[in-house]
Amino acid sequence: MPRTKKPVDLPTDPLDAMLARLKLGGIRDQLDSLLDEAARSNLSTRETLIMLCEREIARKDHRRIEMALKLAHFPAVKDLASFDFEAQPSIDPKQIRDLAASRWIANGENVLLLGPPGVGKTHLAIALGREAILAGYSVQFTTAMTLVAGLAKAHAEKRLDDKLLGFSKAKLLIVDELGYLPLEPDAAHLFFQLVSRRYETGAMLITSNRSVAEWGTVFADPVVATAILDRLLHHSHVLTIRGDSYRLRAKRKSGLIKAPLAGDGAAVGSASLRPVTGGQGPARP
Repeated sequence: MPRTKKPVDLPTDPLDAMLARLKLGGIRDQLDSLLDEAARSNLSTRETLIMLCEREIARKDHRRIEMALKLAHFPAVKDLASFDFEAQPSIDPKQIRDLAASRWIANGENVLLLGPPGVGKTHLAIALGREAILAGYSVQFTTAMTLVAGLAKAHAEKRLDDKLLGFSKAKLLIVDELGYLPLEPDAAHLFFQLVSRRYETGAMLITSNRSVAEWGTVFADPVVATAILDRLLHHSHVLTIRGDSYRLRAKRKSGLIKAPLAGDGAAVGSASLRPVTGGQGPARP
């Protein structure tokens, strides 16, 4: 005997049914309370409609932002309000505020945050990614090692194109901690393919503890490094952070650390950039 389907409970109120069909869940779920609020405030019919639409839009925006934050896979909750600009005087707050407006993302440009460990690069990357989501852009966060490991695995399984497509969908791709460990030559070529795929179509934000002059070592191939930088720097904003590590500053103040920290020396990167050269390698990608 065929199983009978359980009847679906449908709204009995015609207005409730129409709101459900129009997917106006915010209005539908709060209709009575919203109408009571409008009556208490003596709103006109037009003003009531405006209020209903505002509440529906606010609910949809809230849900969109919540979903986008989950899909971004940020490792922590960080925002610009909690960043200590006074502790890092090498950073221009105005430049960060300009980047937070996300115009560079709309234009498919790139941001490179360079500096020694612990100076706030990841914090700024997450905060700028969050601002991008608030502005309506899709964001994906990953570490450099997780990224190249995923590309290498996909390449071995002959599904590299699908993996590259996956990393190309988000309007902003954030790659954290590039340069902490050197990449294998094959991994460098895979990274180059991703950068080429996103070139002038999708924005990238990369954090690194190495100056761009050292990227030939990072990618184990100066020629590939030059090709990557050629694309990344064509439309880019390069920020170099000089200063002490947040994690070590307290110990330094207490006298537990006597020697100067890594941030006390020369800059890790510079806005005056030169292509990486030297060594032998395959033809330019």
